[in-house]
Amino acid sequence: MEFDGILISPIFLVLILLSTLILFFFRWNNNKSKNPWGLLPGPSGLPIIGNLHQLGKHPHISLYSLAKRYGSIFYLRLGEIPTVILSTPEMAKEAMKIHDVALATRPPLFAAKYLFYDCTDVAFAPYGAHWRHVRKICILELFSAKRVQSYGFVREEEAAKLVERIAESHPGITNLSKCLNQYANGVLCRIVFGKDFNGGGEYDRLGFQEMLNEYQELLGGFSIGDFFPSMEFVHRITGLKSRLLHAFERFDKFFDDVIDEKMKKRLLSSSWSSKEHKDFVDILLEVQQDEGAELPLTMDNVKAILLDMFAAGTDTTFITLDWAMIELITNPKKLEKAQSEVRSVVGKKKYVSESDLPNLHYLKAVIKEVYRLHPPAPVLLPRESMEDIAIGEYKIPEKTRVFINAWAVGRDPKSWTNPAVFEPERFLNSDIDFKGQDFELIPFGAGRRSCPAITFGSASVEIGLAQMLQSFDWELPPGIRASDLDMTEVFGITMHRKDAMMALAKPYSPPAI
Repeated sequence: MEFDGILISPIFLVLILLSTLILFFFRWNNNKSKNPWGLLPGPSGLPIIGNLHQLGKHPHISLYSLAKRYGSIFYLRLGEIPTVILSTPEMAKEAMKIHDVALATRPPLFAAKYLFYDCTDVAFAPYGAHWRHVRKICILELFSAKRVQSYGFVREEEAAKLVERIAESHPGITNLSKCLNQYANGVLCRIVFGKDFNGGGEYDRLGFQEMLNEYQELLGGFSIGDFFPSMEFVHRITGLKSRLLHAFERFDKFFDDVIDEKMKKRLLSSSWSSKEHKDFVDILLEVQQDEGAELPLTMDNVKAILLDMFAAGTDTTFITLDWAMIELITNPKKLEKAQSEVRSVVGKKKYVSESDLPNLHYLKAVIKEVYRLHPPAPVLLPRESMEDIAIGEYKIPEKTRVFINAWAVGRDPKSWTNPAVFEPERFLNSDIDFKGQDFELIPFGAGRRSCPAITFGSASVEIGLAQMLQSFDWELPPGIRASDLDMTEVFGITMHRKDAMMALAKPYSPPAI
């Protein structure tokens, strides 16, 4: 059975009806007169499922449509979960700045509990001492400006490999999405694991793309099971639990193999601890084995953090680059402008260097515009109120789930002129950035629960995009027009296009002087 695009198995629905119909219905009606949501706008819900049927196949778009009707803050009852949706920069600022501490925790999500070692990672951990500790490790040890800069040579080398992969398809059609995925994976794996898994067919043999797709789908953010926490047993019947266990086992074995290899090398080498370019596994193992650490990390904690880095880091870089190339190729004047800037700065060099990037102002504007129109996570990871708060003129009780629709924020007509149009020029004379200080543009969130890897990820995006613009002239395949492209998005914890991007890449040679 399908409710407006959300699939619910008949078994699941029957179990809900048999197990909870009388109790839940009467509880809902008895509490309705006491419900603090009386003043908050929002659509009426159905018994049992509440407003789940209104999320549709693309919740970020459905929620955007509901916001047009009910306002920038509105209430939904999603199954058993009272939920508030925020859709404008003003509401996002109240949540992530004024009430940052009160909304700093995550609700327990069924999939995250299994995949992230009982939510001991950075992204899904509840607010508390452990989360503060692992976030501190990430900020100081993994994502400091010095550390990010030290990996510049990796990004440059992987950008050069990206050129080689694209050139191999010439004069044929390039599967650009696959090339970009391998680039993102190559950068991430070398920095995190100290090893390139793209060579010798290892990328396909290990099934990285399949693993990432499964991760993305399982952590989609609007899983039916997460809205019926009292009925966890249903996950076993629907098959969700077995899928989660299978995905977890694949990731866990992969991490075990990487860590075991590291530990063996450490035993054989006295210079391990003084390596000039330590990867993330090296760093986390040092922290894990530090007996004087303020809070000890278990090996499971290490693997939970690695999963954050591996899955989120690969996917967000790929998604941003994929959308950037789609927008540029389908907007030839913008493409020409971006290429002219890159080629004037890089000159006759074959490869872009990181020292070129500060001078690429239009390219940076292109990336900001992509983040505005296509935030990697269209609906930010949910927060949960730890106390009663007030947002706008409305009371938000404790234990309320709060979703911030970053996709809607980026299309707010009060903040943006022609918000649906790809227009990088809007950022050329603007101080608005995506690092969490400007609430008109929040692809990575803001406040305590913002992504700590913003600088790390944007560095990979900048040099990858600049290198593609320097090395190739781009067109759609013969006979394909922009209107022919299927721009359908696959909604998950991150959001990419359903179809791979196919393009014609013609190698560019700088003119001789």
